[in-house]
Amino acid sequence: MTLRPATAADAQAMATIHRQAMRVSLSFLPELHTAEEDLWFMGERLLKEFEAWVAEEAGKVVAYVAFSPDWVQHLYVHPDHQGRGMGPALLEVALADGRGKRLWTFQQNQRARKFYEDRGFLIETLTDGEGNEEKTPDVLYVRPGQTG
Repeated sequence: MTLRPATAADAQAMATIHRQAMRVSLSFLPELHTAEEDLWFMGERLLKEFEAWVAEEAGKVVAYVAFSPDWVQHLYVHPDHQGRGMGPALLEVALADGRGKRLWTFQQNQRARKFYEDRGFLIETLTDGEGNEEKTPDVLYVRPGQTG
């Protein structure tokens, strides 16, 4: 596995990973966007507004994380590559500055919830989903910053 900063050339791979992960790991969610919209979002929003890193295996991008100083915006691993340490490695990149971070995930996504809780994230808020575009109950997590 190789980790590196994402570039504009990674937008297509990131959009594909996002779609595949949504279909397999988050199949309970409605499909709200087309593949073209996902690609536009990656290239025109996510990669321009946030720091992003990718994980490669055999030269192919198979996972990514996007974050800001206070938030983990996205962390997705292609379903065929889950369970190989890419998620933890990418999360460590996002947490490397030692600052506290927040993130959202869906209440129904038990695998993600365990992943984040095992890494020190604490539940801050549970919602009924009214505030997200999927209208699906979600959970806001916070991980305190590291002192010292």
